Amino acid sequence: MNLLNIFLPKRKDMQDVVERIKKYKQLFSITSEELSKRSGIPLGTLNKILSSSTKSIKTETLAAIAKGLDVSVSDLVGREKKQEIYSRSIVDPIFSYCRVAAVTPELKVGDVEKNAQSVLDALETYSVKRVKVLVFPELTLSGYTAGDLFYMDALLKSCEKYLVKIVDYSMNYDTLLFVGAPLARNGKLYNCAAAICHGKLLGVIPKSFLPSYNEFYEKRQFASPADENGVITINGKEYPFGTKLIFRNRNYPAMKVAAEICEDLWAVNSPSERHAVNGANIIVNLSASDELIGKAEYRRSLCSMQSAKCVCAYAYADAGSGESSSDMVFSAHNLITENGKILAESELFGDGVAVADVDLGFIEHERLKLFNYERLKDDGYAVIDFAVAVNADRVERDYDRTPFVPVDAAELSKRAELILDIQAEGLARRVKHTSAKTLVVGVSGGLDSTLALLVAARAMDKLGRKRKDIVAVSMPCFGTTERTKGNAELLAEQTDVAFREINITESVRSHFKDIGQSENVTDVTYENSQARERTQVLMDIANKTGGLVVGTGDLSELALGWATYNGDHMSMYGVNASVPKTLVRYVIAHVAETSKGKTKKVLEDILATPVSPELIPAENGEIKQKTEDIVGPYVLHDFFLYHFVRSGFSPAKIFKIAEKTFEEEYDSATIYKWLEVFVKRFFAQQVKRSCLPDGVKVGSVALSPRGDWRMPSDCSADVFLKDLRRVKP
Repeated sequence: MNLLNIFLPKRKDMQDVVERIKKYKQLFSITSEELSKRSGIPLGTLNKILSSSTKSIKTETLAAIAKGLDVSVSDLVGREKKQEIYSRSIVDPIFSYCRVAAVTPELKVGDVEKNAQSVLDALETYSVKRVKVLVFPELTLSGYTAGDLFYMDALLKSCEKYLVKIVDYSMNYDTLLFVGAPLARNGKLYNCAAAICHGKLLGVIPKSFLPSYNEFYEKRQFASPADENGVITINGKEYPFGTKLIFRNRNYPAMKVAAEICEDLWAVNSPSERHAVNGANIIVNLSASDELIGKAEYRRSLCSMQSAKCVCAYAYADAGSGESSSDMVFSAHNLITENGKILAESELFGDGVAVADVDLGFIEHERLKLFNYERLKDDGYAVIDFAVAVNADRVERDYDRTPFVPVDAAELSKRAELILDIQAEGLARRVKHTSAKTLVVGVSGGLDSTLALLVAARAMDKLGRKRKDIVAVSMPCFGTTERTKGNAELLAEQTDVAFREINITESVRSHFKDIGQSENVTDVTYENSQARERTQVLMDIANKTGGLVVGTGDLSELALGWATYNGDHMSMYGVNASVPKTLVRYVIAHVAETSKGKTKKVLEDILATPVSPELIPAENGEIKQKTEDIVGPYVLHDFFLYHFVRSGFSPAKIFKIAEKTFEEEYDSATIYKWLEVFVKRFFAQQVKRSCLPDGVKVGSVALSPRGDWRMPSDCSADVFLKDLRRVKP
């Protein structure tokens, strides 16, 4: 009797089978044509099945379809094991988090039973904490420092025995785990990582690079693996064996996990690089790296750089104090990094636990932009499926409130100086190229023009030019307050530049008369006429003095289109074009902190002044028109901008992470309101960005049409607004 017959669906269950086939097609993004090719089932027959026009499915047909989908027959007829049912779900595309843990349990060299129990205890603990990938140190079961005991049959048999027990125990846990063990194959001993999930030994990965220098002598006991995959026999059964294994999550096929072992990371051509170009986006490392002076920082740098180089999450599990201290000590220095960033790190000689939520969606976004390595792919890789749930219903990790601004004060100070130097270097180069005699800067007493003036001063210093070659122009009009006008003049004085005040009120009134604009109607024409008049004045002064107009508009304003077309939108070189408003504020604060006397005082007052274009008449001498009341808080918009452009997040995801990040400052309705404004304005105002003047890039996000951001000026925002409406509070 064909055993498959027991799985054949009854007629009343046929519709359920068809729906499951459709579900897996959708989950794995397989077209009917592709499924036909994979299964060998004629497309016409397949379409009849999918349309429910056939009343039964032959045994062989059902098996072929299952093979084509890379699932089991039981997956299609709904007779999965309990733990498999638990883990199967189609992931909500809003989220794609995976909780990863690198854990150093309490181990004892040679005590395999105790070590196995420690692994099981950790599996139980971290499975409850919803860890989906759990990695242990190198040679977990035996201990790394067993030396010539690796030759002993008793130790090796015990490792194999308890590895099988761990596999069996994992049956009811929704976690993919990697356990280290010495395993024999074809008369040779290998230092291995065993991949285990839901009661299955998925595969065994041998260590590629064996150190035999200084305190290490692994080649004494272990063999280097062949380049090609094979099989290994454990407890009478054969399992995939080799350095070219990738483990794919059936519930979220974009999640692909691979492993390397200790020295593999330190090697010139590490396996993780090969894993990455073959699709792995989570790479685990089972390690035993002894602690030496300065080694922790090197280890930290290696893990960070490897995750950046491979555009992946990298989980590093180090051996700890359970190892022998005869000649070395181990610190359980565990790390989880993501695309160059350390997400979690255990203290040296601490509890040996590092847990973090990696964002697979972000990694895949980065790879879409950065990976052009198809020619390096190795067809010798085997892809092995497993199934664990991926979070789809909540934000699992914390995000920086101001992603453009370093959290650490010392780092912020260094970053601010570097930003100023980059801006100044770009401007100085442009001055040399054009042989400009002057730099013309419109100064308003606001944040952006202040930064532009500081940069212009630094550029002239770089060139060995006198600062009086900078012409700072104040152009008061209807909305200018004494506070901002006074600060503009005082700042010009303190920076030792040439200063001119040109009141444009009468010029604008004359223009109003020409075009029939009432001064009592404070509409967009009223506002933009002032902005364009100011730009005309600056351009003409630059012409008269043989100079360049230095643009003051910042990245946040460019994203929102908060600039007057052919007004303050235009210049001859935009030094702030890639500096967002939150960062502008912090750079000026840095200059204020490092300044003295009147300079410090005027910069502090500028920082305390509400952001405003001052195009609407003041009220009792105070600024009436406040930008953030109109377009929303810049701290929110910069957060939206960073994660939309840099992270590639959907508006729905941005809303959810913003909701968590700003929960103590803004309610959900407010965040949603300003995010909707951001999306609408970002798309509607691309026309202004499409004709930006040159401006130097200083950070990872820029919107220059010649560099970072290419987008049609008439692109629709509908898809993105619909996505946002899914999570409307």
